[in-house]
Amino acid sequence: MEASLSPALSAQLAIERRLDTLAHNLANIRTAGFRAEEVKFDELLKPGDGFGSDPVSLASEGTTFLSTKNGELTQTGNPLDMAVAGDAWFGMQGPNGVVYTRDGRMRINQAGTVETLTGYPLVDAGGAQIQVNTNGGPLTIARDGMITQNGQQLGAVGLFTIPATAKLNRFDTSGVVPDQAAQPALDFSQVGVMQGFIEGSNVNPVLEMTRLIELQRAFESAANLVQSNERSLGDAIQTLGSSR
Repeated sequence: MEASLSPALSAQLAIERRLDTLAHNLANIRTAGFRAEEVKFDELLKPGDGFGSDPVSLASEGTTFLSTKNGELTQTGNPLDMAVAGDAWFGMQGPNGVVYTRDGRMRINQAGTVETLTGYPLVDAGGAQIQVNTNGGPLTIARDGMITQNGQQLGAVGLFTIPATAKLNRFDTSGVVPDQAAQPALDFSQVGVMQGFIEGSNVNPVLEMTRLIELQRAFESAANLVQSNERSLGDAIQTLGSSR
C-alpha cells in the first residue's frame, strides 16, 4: 500500500508546480516579449529496504527555466516599436545592471532618452544610454541598430547574445537576467533590429491549454490513488484492531 503512496504524493507535488507555471504562462499570452516558463523533471530512485522491497521511482518537484523560443512578430508601423530578428536581446539599464528583453516597445522621455514603456533606458552595445533630439523629427533604425534622425547618426541600439547554457532569471514581466555574461552582437547577418514591429509572447495558448487539461486529469488520478491508499490503510488498521 505505502509503496504506491510516495510516488503518488511526489507526482502531485510535481503536477502542482507545473500547473502554477502553466497558469502564469496563460495569464501572459498577450504580454509583449514574455518568455514562457517551463519545468524540467528528474526521476528520483528510492532504493529498496534490503528485505525484498523493490526500488521506488519518484518524481522531483522539477526545475523551472525560461523558454527562449521566438514569439510572433506583429507589424505596427510605429517607428519607436522594435523587434529582434534572430537569437539576440535588447539591453536596458535596470536597477542593478543591464537587463535583457525582447519587448522592443520604446518611448522618448523629456530628456531625450530612449526608454522602455516601464521607464528603463535602452542601452547601446557598450552599455551607454541612447539620447535623441526630442524635437528632431522621426527616427530611422537600421538592421544593425543604427539610429538616424534628420540625416544624423545618433547612436546604435545594442543587441546582445546570451550563452545557450545560461540560466535566465525573470526580471519584471519581460526582462531576463542571465547568470552568464551576455556579449554584444557584432554579426548582423543572423540577428538584427526590425523597426515598426513588436514581438509577442512566445506562449502557445493551444498547447498550454492542452497541457493544462492533461495535468488536471493526472492530478486527479494521483489524488484518487492517495485516497485509495488511505482507505486501504484504514481498512487494514480496522481489521487488525478487531482481530485482537
